[in-house]
Amino acid sequence: MRFIKTDDYEGMSKAAAAIVTEQIKTKPSSVLGLATGGTPVRMYELLIKAYEKGELDFSQISTVNLDEYKGITRDNEQSYFYYMNERLWKHTNIDPKRTHVPDGMVADAEAVCLAYEQTISDLGGIDLQILGIGHNGHIGFNEPGDVFEDRSFCVELSQATINANQRFFATADDVPKEAYTVGIGTIMSAAKIVVMISGEDKAAIVKEAFTGPVTPKVPASILRFHRDVTVIGDAAALGLLPE
Repeated sequence: MRFIKTDDYEGMSKAAAAIVTEQIKTKPSSVLGLATGGTPVRMYELLIKAYEKGELDFSQISTVNLDEYKGITRDNEQSYFYYMNERLWKHTNIDPKRTHVPDGMVADAEAVCLAYEQTISDLGGIDLQILGIGHNGHIGFNEPGDVFEDRSFCVELSQATINANQRFFATADDVPKEAYTVGIGTIMSAAKIVVMISGEDKAAIVKEAFTGPVTPKVPASILRFHRDVTVIGDAAALGLLPE
């Protein structure tokens, strides 16, 4: 596990964008595992700028997203499909047929998850997975629990996660209570993983995840067993880690 400490959010975003850029240039047909939320926003902006300058070509890239809310349409502004289209896809030359997000409107959870795992398998697996970490240690929507879930599944979101996501919705009742997410086993099967972390409010869980016990009660802790993980965080987020 490699740690890159940057001065601030901008530095973290640039460092992450540089790794993604190198991945695309080294393997133009890469499969990228993508994350949503506030943390990777600037990274996506920087990747778009690189594309606009002619420095990146997304035409052969495939993407698979970590998760999607259950029961939310793709044209809903809070869906992760909508997020990805607005934040990255529509600003590049990526082929829409190569972009993949679980379908939140399919009620048959088992069918959704089996199909998504088959898609990832058909693509040959994930070359580079981008992750963030929730305040409770979740990665994707893998919430704290008694076991590490292996493959994609439908999860009942914890109250902590619902509370954290409430700011994106008009009312608390509007926040979906379930989501489809890629499981820990699928995340760990990625060839490379980049974890992006920003802000002092993440410092405590970062310390717990990367210096405490490896346990499903802190899902991100399992990343310490992966062969190629780069953690990129600003000084505030990594401030409690030992030097």
